[in-house]
Amino acid sequence: MSILEYNGAAVVAMKGKDCVAIAADKRFGIQAQTVSFNFKKIFEMHDKLYVGLPGLATDVQTLANKLKYNLNLYQLRENKKMKPKTFQGLVSSLLYEKRFGPYFVEPVVAGLDPKTNEPFVAALDLIGCPMETDDFVVSGTCTEQLYGMCESLWRPDMEPDDLFETISQALLNAVDRDALSGWGAVVHVM
Repeated sequence: MSILEYNGAAVVAMKGKDCVAIAADKRFGIQAQTVSFNFKKIFEMHDKLYVGLPGLATDVQTLANKLKYNLNLYQLRENKKMKPKTFQGLVSSLLYEKRFGPYFVEPVVAGLDPKTNEPFVAALDLIGCPMETDDFVVSGTCTEQLYGMCESLWRPDMEPDDLFETISQALLNAVDRDALSGWGAVVHVM
């Protein structure tokens, strides 16, 4: 078993028409043993920017605090909100600087540009290699199931209500087929 699968997780982000959504399961476990049903995996960086962190629970919490700290420094220095693309670069450089002793997380970034409201989704691997798409990104222990559900349910230019329903159904049906994730979900639509 990979250390990335030790605690189990499922995170997905999707683009819609001038909107974006990010969703994650709520389970915290130690391999097959469930410990809690309310573990936080999605973190609000500001009102139009969220990051999902599936992976080893200790690294999830450490990286979330480091990201919030660096984001606050940026906002104090620049006196503006960080764009999702810029935030993705921040996450990438934080992960890459620890490449020889990495954080065991595979982040998902979702947000809207503060000025243009253009949707943005991206996923990164544990050493910070980014992958931007025009539809959806997935991460966690049930990526194969999430890819299958998202490919069959996602449509271009969905309105926020349709996007909420699509991402919810994709996540819930994918985690039903994975023993290491599940026990409820949280969805954020911007």
